[in-house]
Amino acid sequence: MTNPLFYAKIILFGEYGMIEDSQGLVVPYSFYKGTLKYSDLSSEFELNSNRHLQKYSDFLTKLDLSDDFKLDIESFKKDISNGLFFDSNIPQGYGVGSSGALVAAIFEKYSISKLNPENISKDNLKKLKAVFGEMESYFHGKSSGMDPLICYMNLPILIENKENLDRVNIPEGEEGKGAIFLIDSGMTGETGPMIQIFFEKMKTEGFRKTLKEEFIRYNNACIESFLKKDMNPFFRNLKKLSHWAYEHFRPMIPESIFNIWKKGLDSNAYYLKLCGSGGGGYILGFTKDYAKAEKMLEGFQKEVIYRF
Repeated sequence: MTNPLFYAKIILFGEYGMIEDSQGLVVPYSFYKGTLKYSDLSSEFELNSNRHLQKYSDFLTKLDLSDDFKLDIESFKKDISNGLFFDSNIPQGYGVGSSGALVAAIFEKYSISKLNPENISKDNLKKLKAVFGEMESYFHGKSSGMDPLICYMNLPILIENKENLDRVNIPEGEEGKGAIFLIDSGMTGETGPMIQIFFEKMKTEGFRKTLKEEFIRYNNACIESFLKKDMNPFFRNLKKLSHWAYEHFRPMIPESIFNIWKKGLDSNAYYLKLCGSGGGGYILGFTKDYAKAEKMLEGFQKEVIYRF
């Protein structure tokens, strides 16, 4: 039997803000994917992956998961000794959920009580997110569980606040001039150090105040207008959000991106924001005219993820 594929994810809105109870909008991204497979481990990649799974299985043995979400670790370990590895093209350190897809794949294959993602109640979604947070903490030190949840559900999720989340419909894309796209910063980013910088910033009252009063307001307004496909208020708030990040998230903006971020704000041709924790990896771009933005961003590798 072929194992299911688990796709990458993109946080369209809510990076960092979700830690402080802002809304978040996270969508699956099928360009990148991973699946559990067996092999004779003859390649370096397969062997490394198998060794990582071995270490990870030791970590999972110590986790005290509730009865509803218990894992069959014995089967997992046995499969690892038979050449199990995670075959994935999801880039690591790019903010698209490489560890999330792995956690989702392991949970799907080895959870004792099988769940059907399509029938999970809102309450169980919340519990599952917490379980995934524990499972993913191995990779990041602290995890909200959101990445694995998106990868597992393979559906867009709206995070209403820390307590509530639900499935949501993204407006149908269409072949218009506008686009949401990814820009490759050309370097990888590590989540841990970036989150550390954020928590350091949170110690100052001025930053906490502007995050709550400005960032969260612009972020939530972007989500609301995007889901209604109301593009004028969407771009108005997006500019404010991008400008706020340029001012307050400077350490998280990769050096290679700094000038083009400002260029977008000055020209209004496109706006940029972080994709995940920043520091490297992908940056998200939004434009009403992709042909124009593409010309201005010549030399950068780009991938369109949504047209309107």
